[in-house]
This record gives sequence, structure tokens and C-alpha cells, in this order.
Amino acid sequence: MVEGGVKMKEIIEKFDLEKVIEEFESLTQDAENVQKETLKRILEGNASAEYLQSLGLNGRTDPESFKACVPLVTYKDLEPYINRIVDGDFSPILTGKPITDVSLSSGTSQGKQKYIPWNDELFETTVKIYQTSFVFRNKEFPIQNGKALSFIYSSKLSQTKGGVTAGTATTNVFRNPGFKHAMNAFKSDSVSPDEVIFSPDFHQSLYCHLLCGLFFREEVSLISSTFAHSLVYAFRTFEQVWEELVFDIREGVLSNRVTHPSIRTAMSKLLKPNPELANLIHKKCIGLSDWYGLIPELFPNVKYVLGIMTGSMEHYLKKLRHYAGEVPLLTSEYGASEGWIASNVNPKVAPEFATYVVLPQIAYFEFIPLKQLDGTKVELEPVGLTHVKIGEDYEIVLTNPAGLYRYRLGDAVKVIGFHKSAPEIKFLCRSNLMLTINIDKNTENDLQISVETSSKMLAEEKMEVIDYTSYIDLSNDPGHYVIFWEISGEASDAVLYECCTCLDKSFVDAGYVSSRKVKGIGALELRLVRKGTFQKILEHYVGLGVAVSQFKTPRCVAPTNTKVLQILLENVVENYFSSAYN
Repeated sequence: MVEGGVKMKEIIEKFDLEKVIEEFESLTQDAENVQKETLKRILEGNASAEYLQSLGLNGRTDPESFKACVPLVTYKDLEPYINRIVDGDFSPILTGKPITDVSLSSGTSQGKQKYIPWNDELFETTVKIYQTSFVFRNKEFPIQNGKALSFIYSSKLSQTKGGVTAGTATTNVFRNPGFKHAMNAFKSDSVSPDEVIFSPDFHQSLYCHLLCGLFFREEVSLISSTFAHSLVYAFRTFEQVWEELVFDIREGVLSNRVTHPSIRTAMSKLLKPNPELANLIHKKCIGLSDWYGLIPELFPNVKYVLGIMTGSMEHYLKKLRHYAGEVPLLTSEYGASEGWIASNVNPKVAPEFATYVVLPQIAYFEFIPLKQLDGTKVELEPVGLTHVKIGEDYEIVLTNPAGLYRYRLGDAVKVIGFHKSAPEIKFLCRSNLMLTINIDKNTENDLQISVETSSKMLAEEKMEVIDYTSYIDLSNDPGHYVIFWEISGEASDAVLYECCTCLDKSFVDAGYVSSRKVKGIGALELRLVRKGTFQKILEHYVGLGVAVSQFKTPRCVAPTNTKVLQILLENVVENYFSSAYN
């Protein structure tokens, strides 16, 4: 990793805002040729890979030969090759150079973590996409010499039995020596010392992130995390621990909730008694009404709050806006554990309406049209990056430098327009996350809309849905949808029955509605879970090695995801059945 870090330092030190924009405009102007060159670079670099050789490419690098020889694949197809790498086979299996590191996917989508090959080329694409997003952000929201309150957490690294280092994608980025250089170049140095970021205990890390943010409150110019979920989680935690934080600042002594020696040592260098700051923070906190505008009150010079805020993260925007007050929320880049895809070059657009421009030089992209004929999903041939059509929906197919070739990402996107010749896309949902019993097909997005619509009744009672997920219950015939809610406050049975019926009616998929009317699908069930249930789910994933900043609440729990199901079922306190379609 060090060699890559040195190389990245050189790239980053040459970082020039105007040049990055010029390069972006040039690459998007000629996206088709850039894609051909990108594919050629990937295939030439990995020509000796056993996988490519077995498919008979014979050194050819043109898109036509590539598509004719190499099949579309999912993780399951590549798993036998990846397992060999993880078990210590360092021969050129998927790539020309040996893979010595893998990224662990969060595993929240399907309940099982995936090993994704990682190499220095992927780190380079990470810096490229960070650079592109940063320059467009900085045009609209200039940052001079501020610091970042970044709620980032490195998951624990593990060694596979074959000696390969495994960590989450974010951890692989954070631990690369080039990462600090990048953050410095983007004027995004973290207020927290490395020991806090790389702590093995995320509760202790979070407490110290908040404490460091308060020490440097005047210097904090942006607040960020990978996902909106961890930003909301951080400020919900602040509500619970703020008096303890104020005490630590007043006395100059770190709370005994922080036990890890390396964190205590690092924090002791920052801590000294500061009663004036403690009094100021105390006054600001008690002056807030229900914590509205907490962020600008604590951090007067913050320009924006940054994180991935689209897709399943949209649920957290209402709460995040409550904390942020007038401070803008900016959604960052679009990517997955398997690789980056696109940059947000219009940061002023609200996250709900955000689009991303696909960067043609970071991977080779194809798009499978998502069409339905007579209500049946039809599998069509993928089209190239520049051949997508505005208004159409597609599933993304990725070929990257780390051994994924024609890999179906499982993300559904809509093409909104073009920037020069590169498509501008909006993330829709995970196309393989589906609530379905027979002819019904409801996506993660449909579920989100249903929850948003029905939770308005709670909002009238000054309550909110803290988090939610779903499950298909086939234990009785007919099967039915189960929605799990964790809510703030105590709602009446009457309100929750109404919410439940509204949830049911808000699924407007034709197959669902017709099945409900003829009792082919049973009445939707809303199950209320104890406060802290979704915290237990988070901690379950953290125990598996998922970084908190990479955590996404699973929106549809598969029957194979037994541990998460167990947590949910053990914490149900009430349940309600819909009266729709009776």
C-alpha cells in the first residue's frame, strides 16, 4: 500500500482546481472514446489474469470482442475465484498483479458480506472522484482553511486464513497513506486525531469526534460522514451525552466511558480545562427548542453538511434538516463497495433531486435497460455509457481495474440528462431488493414512499419514525408484508392502526393492489419495536466488521438474514393489521 501512497501523494500535490474542471469537461466531451481507452487500460493491465485468458480474449481490448467473450456476472459467479484469492492463492486469478487486500461489503442488503478485490488503482479512482466532487462543491461553497468534523470510523482489519487483509471499502481508503494528503488538499483535515478514527470501539470514537468538534467549533467549516444515517446517529448521540461533553471540557478530563489507551493518550494532548467554552456550549444547548438548528449553534462557521443522502438515506433527511437548520445538506459521490460511479457536480440541488455525472475514466460502464412488457420484466442487452436514453431506467454493469468484469451492480438508476456526452443519472434503488409474494413487485423506493406517506400521521402527533425495515411473512397462507417501525414517543393504537392501513394503501404496484383485492396477499402488518432495536442491528453489523460510517439499515430482511430477523422479532412490542381492501 505504501508505494501506492507515494504515487498518490504526487498526484494530489499537483492538484489544481481549474485543471480538474478542465479535465472533467474534456473527458465528458468525448466519453465514448474515453470509455474505450479505459477498457483497453483495464484489459491490458490484467491480460495475464486466468479468468480473462479462459474466456478467449487473446489480448483483444475492443468493446465488441470484450462483450462477445466475457459474460455478464453477479458476485455468485465470481465467488469461486475470489475465494481462491482470499484463501491465499496469489497467482494472477482475476488481475495481473496479486490481490493482497479485499473490501468487505456491508452485507446489509442480502445479509451476507461479500469480499471485493481492492488495489491501488481503486484508491486512485477514489481520489479522482473526490477531486471532481470537491472542485464543484468548492465553487459553490468555498472553504479556505477550515477543518472537517468527519464522523468516520475505520472498521477492524482482519486477516483471512490465506493472509489477505480484509476491511471495509472505507477503511481501505482511510488507511491508505494518500488519504491524509487528499483531505489536506481538499481543505478537509479532520478535527479528530488518527487514534479516534482508527479506534476499535465506535462508541468511544463517536464520543471523541463530538468532543474534538466542540474544541475546534470555530474552525469547523464542514461536517461529513459517508452516509446520512451516521450523521443523524451522531447528533442523536449528542442529545444524550452533551452534558458529559460539557463536563469534560470544563474540567479538562476525559470521561471514563473512553477506555482505549491510545485514544486517551491522543485526547489528553487536546484536553485542558476550559470553563468559558463549557459555559458557552451549555448555554447554547439549553437555549435550543427540540434541538432545532443544533449544528449552526455549535459550529458557527460551518458551510455545509456532506454525505451520501440519496436512495435509502433519504429517510434521514428530515431529521438531518432539523439539526442543520439553514445549513445546506449536500449529497456527495455515488458508488458502491465494488467501485465508484459518478460525481455530484450540481451540489446546490437538494439531495432528493440530486443527479450524478458518470465519470468515464474510472471504470468501464454498461447499462441494462429495465423494461416491462405486459407487466413482466424483460431482460434486454446492455448498452454503452453514451447510448443510454433520457427518461429510461437501467441497471449498472461495471468493469473495474480490480478484477470485476461486466459485474452487475444491482443498482437501478434513471437517466435524467447528459453533461456533454456523459449521462447524468439519479439513483432509484437496489434493483434486487424486492418485496414480492406472487405477481407484486415493490422496490426499496416503493417502501420508502409508503413509509413517508404513512408517517405524516405521526408527525401530526409530534413523533417520527426513527428507522424501519420490512419482511415477507410466508408462515401463513396467504403471505403478507410486515413493516417494522421504531418510533419516537408513544403513539395511540388508533393512530398506529391508521398508519398501518395507510402503509398498505400506499403500495400502488398493480400486482400488489390486485393481489390484495382477491386475498392473494394478506393484510399488511405493522410491528412496532422497542427503542434501541435498530441500534442493536447496527451493533450486530459492527461486530461483523462493518464500519459505522458504511452501515445502511437493511430495508428488506431476507429469510436467510436470521440474526437480524431474530433481533427484530425479539423486540416487537405491538402489532397492527391493515383494514384496507376488507
